[in-house]
Amino acid sequence: MIDPSQFRRVMGHFAAGVTVVTTLRADGAPAGLTVSAVCSVSLNPTLVLACVDRGSESHPAIRQSGVFAVNVLREGEGETLARRFGTSDGDKFRGVGFHAEHTGAPVLDDALAWLDCRVRDAHEAGDHTIFVGEVEAADTREGVPLLYYRGGYGRFAP
Repeated sequence: MIDPSQFRRVMGHFAAGVTVVTTLRADGAPAGLTVSAVCSVSLNPTLVLACVDRGSESHPAIRQSGVFAVNVLREGEGETLARRFGTSDGDKFRGVGFHAEHTGAPVLDDALAWLDCRVRDAHEAGDHTIFVGEVEAADTREGVPLLYYRGGYGRFAP
């Protein structure tokens, strides 16, 4: 078996888009975390997956609410959002514009793109849960995506 630090180093060479996955707590308060493991699964039905650490504060909220939104971050302010939602400290939504979409999950106003999903399946995988969501609404905005590569943030220049 490979050493986890070696695995992390090698996987760090795979450039990934950066997202914030958001949901609702039982009391209706928003919750969210930074996630780079997001992928389209199917066009018919429209499915995406998001891999969420079972130790995160947002994990039980996704399970309980049955909804989540994938917010694709853009360069610029996206890095600030990625760092903020990548911690478990304080009110991550303080000063961050967001609104509810079809499922009620919070969608970040500054997202480059977003997908509003209802949980269809959940699969345990190591220390994460793979949440498969059926996309009920989605949209895009103008901008350039934020990327994560070898432990740092960057941009894609077409």
